[in-house]
Amino acid sequence: MKVLQILPELNSGGVERGTLEVSRHLVSCGHQSLVVSHGGRLVPSLQNDGGIHIAMPVHKKRLGSLRQVGMLRELFHKEKPDIIHARSRVPAWLAWLAWRKLDQHNRPRFLTTFHGFYSVNFYSKIMTRGEKIIAVSNSVKEFILRNYPSVREEQIVVIHRGVDPRHFPCGFQPDPAWFATWRHDFPALQDKQLLLMPGRITRWKGQQDFLKLIAALRDSHPEIHGIIVGEVHPRKQEFLGELLKLAKSLGIDDRVTFLGHRDDLREWMAVSRIVYSLSRDPEAFGRVSLEAMAMGLPVIATNHGGVAEQLALMLPQGLVPQGNQQALLEKTRAFLLDPPVPAQVPDCFLLQSMLDSTLATYQCLLS
Repeated sequence: MKVLQILPELNSGGVERGTLEVSRHLVSCGHQSLVVSHGGRLVPSLQNDGGIHIAMPVHKKRLGSLRQVGMLRELFHKEKPDIIHARSRVPAWLAWLAWRKLDQHNRPRFLTTFHGFYSVNFYSKIMTRGEKIIAVSNSVKEFILRNYPSVREEQIVVIHRGVDPRHFPCGFQPDPAWFATWRHDFPALQDKQLLLMPGRITRWKGQQDFLKLIAALRDSHPEIHGIIVGEVHPRKQEFLGELLKLAKSLGIDDRVTFLGHRDDLREWMAVSRIVYSLSRDPEAFGRVSLEAMAMGLPVIATNHGGVAEQLALMLPQGLVPQGNQQALLEKTRAFLLDPPVPAQVPDCFLLQSMLDSTLATYQCLLS
């Protein structure tokens, strides 16, 4: 097969990681992998694994992006992919507009992945145009069927995002070199118990609730230190400023460290006591919580969306009602006193299952 995946950029995030994982697997199985995006820091990784990157400005939500439709149609004619896999709304619109004018008897098969609970409107409906629609969790499948009555249930394939237990083994510990660098760069953290909040800096991820939790623990647990890891998009600098002001007003600006984007999140999770997923809106899946539990770490998460599906099977006692700060505080105190061990990762949440199911979906379309 020749598979062309299209997404806005290749910087960071679950969509981007999934794209690279599928590309790597395609190449390892003897297929050809093309990825169209505006580019980003993950392009070298894609290319090192045998994928081909085609840089096009398919990332901006504006009318001018429609100029890419003709260029994409030329690309489809030239490369003749068997599969076009759209992973985001703007690229999906551009790819679909280019694809639908191709000869119906010879054109590639077209599918989409619902990576999120998109706003329900005409713009988002493009993600239902796939001949097959991949939903990254059962919650997303239910969302699609509830909001888009024209979609047939058999059109949807649920393929959970997956964790590689070889990369996130239970009991993982960083190597001595990482520890040496960590001690040098963060000497003030050495005697602390770290609570870790991963997730890009955006209002719905729940960093405000995490800061309030650290403030509530300040007097009873002076050894606690909060760590917030996540990329700050240029458009989110103002919100980051709000978070820093909130930390200061709560009197915990010396009890919280904002790390920004990190390539060593696995290592930071390994040195933390508890990992949090406190999104105010449901996560479509939420890969980091799964990775933490695969490593044997306790996770506390709001009880909705794809993260709740994970904890229901692996650590149900880690779920708390969204917005209930008292429940979050009590759960944290209980986990600090007696940390539970998550169950083994079920097959449906393994990376190999995700890859096998994705390729099987491609082959089903082609057959």
